[in-house]
Amino acid sequence: MTSSFLELPPEDRGASPYTGYTRAHWEAAADGLLDAAWKWSTPGCAMLDLPGRPSGSGVRSDGLEGYARTFLTAAFRVAGAEGKDPHNWLERYADGLRSGTRAAGRDDAESWPLIRDHTVFGQPMVESASVAIGLRLTRPWLWDRLDPGTQDRAEEWLRDALRHTPAPNNWYLFPFSVAGFLESVGRGDAETARARQRALDLLEGWYRGDGWYADGDGRAFDHYNGWALHLYPVLDAHLSGDAELAAHYGARLREHLESFGLMFGADGAPMHFGRSLTYRFAAGAAVGMGAVSGHTPLSPGTSRRLISGSLRYFLDRGAAGDDGLLSLGWHGPHDATLQMYSGPSSPYWASKAFVALLAPAEHPLWTAEEEPAPSEGPDSVLSLPAPGLLLQSTRPDGIVRLHNHGSDHVRPHEGETAGISDPLYARLAYSTASGPTSAGNTADNHLSLRVGGSRSARVRIRPMGAGHGEGWGWAASWHVPVFPAGAPTVPGLRVESVTVVRGRYELRVHRVLGAPAGARAEQTGWATDPRGEVRSSLHGLHGWEEPEEVRAPEGTAYTRWAVLPRLGADVEGTRLLVALASLTAEAASRPLAAAVSGVNVDGDTVEVAWAEDGSVTRVSFAPLEVTHSS
Repeated sequence: MTSSFLELPPEDRGASPYTGYTRAHWEAAADGLLDAAWKWSTPGCAMLDLPGRPSGSGVRSDGLEGYARTFLTAAFRVAGAEGKDPHNWLERYADGLRSGTRAAGRDDAESWPLIRDHTVFGQPMVESASVAIGLRLTRPWLWDRLDPGTQDRAEEWLRDALRHTPAPNNWYLFPFSVAGFLESVGRGDAETARARQRALDLLEGWYRGDGWYADGDGRAFDHYNGWALHLYPVLDAHLSGDAELAAHYGARLREHLESFGLMFGADGAPMHFGRSLTYRFAAGAAVGMGAVSGHTPLSPGTSRRLISGSLRYFLDRGAAGDDGLLSLGWHGPHDATLQMYSGPSSPYWASKAFVALLAPAEHPLWTAEEEPAPSEGPDSVLSLPAPGLLLQSTRPDGIVRLHNHGSDHVRPHEGETAGISDPLYARLAYSTASGPTSAGNTADNHLSLRVGGSRSARVRIRPMGAGHGEGWGWAASWHVPVFPAGAPTVPGLRVESVTVVRGRYELRVHRVLGAPAGARAEQTGWATDPRGEVRSSLHGLHGWEEPEEVRAPEGTAYTRWAVLPRLGADVEGTRLLVALASLTAEAASRPLAAAVSGVNVDGDTVEVAWAEDGSVTRVSFAPLEVTHSS
């Protein structure tokens, strides 16, 4: 339930028939979140030391993070109201800027930590971008009223972001944003120009098509697309009035929203996929930025439906506790959702969703009547070959599923066995109604090989293709099984995987090559609470034994405790395995066994006949070919 700390206005089901939320609800939510956070400020207002375990960067960095990330909320709130600041938020942030920069680097209660390389407690570089954007948005009411000495000290602190090395990913957009602010207040020079050009050059290499950027030189495709890689350059162009940059990056944002708009469930939930999910409704930042800038394929009513649905989804499920503070987790606290860099203030990157408030009250984003979300339309399937993703949405239950055949969390310089399998990237499928199991429990939506008592992990994912037609779609990839215990790999062992979807059904076809004697394959399905409305099914069609039910006591972000179905099969050499999976909240749905009328396997080719309409799906390996015919 919504925190009692947040005093929201009554619902307006006339203007917003799907969520009841209006612009007034967004302003009230911003004010409530800010009020709760500011109760934990230092006397000089330079830090917000929110309660909780510190991040890996330490308490002082976390305090700066609290200041910077909430400043974003306040800046969007005040700038969108053309300077009206009924709660005097900007006065507090001005005081904090004075206190924090007066003796930056000193180890005391107010001084901000210095910005250094990302390898040396580099978190302040992240926060410098939020400070810079906040100052840029509120320039007439905050920056322009500061004394020259404070302005100079603030510039000195911010410039360290231009002089130190970011992490090799979206972090390069932090000095880009700092440089953009300095240039906007007449403090630009060759150093700011270099920082900006460096980031723009990197973006060109990271853009892979279909509206998606990789987060760095690898193949990490996740929510950082929306709340960083698209947001920063489009917001910069919007604020500067640079028509050329706006057209270039705006076109990419528009294309991104054509697929990303489908990645919200009918209940408002964003896709539970990738890292930093504790930022929650920041997932709507790209939708809001598209509406504000005009670079969107979504109607104003649909855009508001998505962003308000996401905001309400989390507020209704206790993301802000009784004290009004955003917790570290998903609905409420959830450790498995977090990363080592997560600290008490980390959830406040959710502030990015409030970019929508830059659309004034008379903007169509707020005046148009809400329209259905894409997931509330007919069943849909969309393939994205560039990132290797396949989206599947079903109308009756409003669940959206993402089948992952291209996004991993392996950096380019790392070897095949680097690190461990990341549950937030390595699984075959994710959804808006379920989360992955923890690393300590049996992996959901996973094809593993068990060799010598060790189960394999899926680490580096190599896409093989994707496509879709009317009512169906497919995506494929291959990986080298990595064994955390014992020898990391088995020579010649690899797995090729194809997912074909239609309706609520997921046909999962795997070709195992080079399996040693004594190896065993295991396929798991979705992890759910069997007492809940969302149900998981898994049925073997070829090569698999009868399924068993496996428990996941640590649960998921959606349930404290979960179970998942698992199939097993002894394998040696080359083996073709075929199964049908489903995740659904439909009250009455056909059993999986009745969905298929026939299966024919001939060498490396499988044909599946569907009982409902007699259509046939054909998957062939070497070379890969996937077809579906009536």
